Amino acid sequence: MTLPMQTPSSAPTEAEGDGNEYLAFTLGREEYGIDILRVQEIRGYEPVTRIANAPAFIKGVVNLRGTIVPVVDMRIKFNLGEPTYDQFTVVIILNIGGRVVGMVVDSVSDVMTLAPEQVKPAPEIGTTFDTDYLIGLGTLDDRMLILVDIDKLMSSSEMGLIDKLAA
Repeated sequence: MTLPMQTPSSAPTEAEGDGNEYLAFTLGREEYGIDILRVQEIRGYEPVTRIANAPAFIKGVVNLRGTIVPVVDMRIKFNLGEPTYDQFTVVIILNIGGRVVGMVVDSVSDVMTLAPEQVKPAPEIGTTFDTDYLIGLGTLDDRMLILVDIDKLMSSSEMGLIDKLAA
C-alpha cells in the first residue's frame, strides 16, 4: 500500500488541494490570510451601490460582469476603526459555496505557502474577533498571519450572505 507523499520539509510545490497556500492581506496593522483556492480575482476598490437596511459591514453591491456581488468591508466587520479608501484598497472577489462575494481590505501583499507545522492553533483570548472563524496563526520567518476560515465567516448567520455550507 502506498500513501500519498507528504514532504513538509521539502520546498513548497504547487497547491495539491491541501489548502496550504494563503492570500495575505492587511487590515490596519495586522496581516491576515485566506485560502487562495477561494479567491476568484482581486480588483481595485470602486464605489458600491448601498442597500437599504443592510448591516454596516455590508458596503453594498457591485455589478461584476452581470453578476450582482455583495461587498463586505472587513475593517467594519472586525471593528478595526474607520475604514479609509485609497489607491491600495482592494476588493478580493471570493467564490464560496457557489456564491460570489466581495471583501474590502486595506491591501493585498502576496501568496504564502505554509506547511502544516507553520500553522499554530489560535489562542483562546477575549477579542472582538470570534475565534470560531480562525484556522490559526501562520508563521513564516518574522511574519505572522492570522488565518481566517473564510467559508465559516461568510456563511455565518450574522453575515447572512451564504447558506450554511455542507460539511
